[in-house]
Amino acid sequence: MALGTLARYGPQHGHQIRRLAEVTNVGEWGGVSVGALYRELRTMEREGLVERVRTEQVGRRPARTVYQITADGRLELMALRDQAIRLAEFFGPDPLGVALSFATDGMDREELRDALCRRRGRLAISAEELAAERERLLAKGYLGVFQAAIMLRGVMHIDTEVRWHDELDALLADETLAGQPSAEQALSGHENGLE
Repeated sequence: MALGTLARYGPQHGHQIRRLAEVTNVGEWGGVSVGALYRELRTMEREGLVERVRTEQVGRRPARTVYQITADGRLELMALRDQAIRLAEFFGPDPLGVALSFATDGMDREELRDALCRRRGRLAISAEELAAERERLLAKGYLGVFQAAIMLRGVMHIDTEVRWHDELDALLADETLAGQPSAEQALSGHENGLE
């Protein structure tokens, strides 16, 4: 994000980059750690990806270091971009999947449904908030085509998760599944030659 901002807008100080991150809410939908920006700028400077251009001070505000991207920084930006575009997997660690697979034995089905329903509700609110934020930023002219499309992608991902919760709830509501073996029971049955 920082390298791309410097490549697009030219020399910037950390506050300008941070402000752009806050305005576009990239921390929320892009997973960018805005709080680590200044540390990352110093690290990128040590790595030769950015360089100091000057220090500015306006009035009583703190002095601000202005950075620009270097040739090595442009190469790194291209490599990071290509890596992100090539990556076709959206999956990472899935604590919910692990919990549902291995930690629900003995849990009351209705209690599980209630907990998942609350999670679904939080997700639905997140989708609504992200969609509203996208519309607000579009109306103010803060988002380009890609940024608007990426935020829409985030809304769609959350909406898909909400629909999955609805389907899972329908399965949990089905009493015919109540007798299904747990993962542990299935494994012990398999080990004993039972299928």
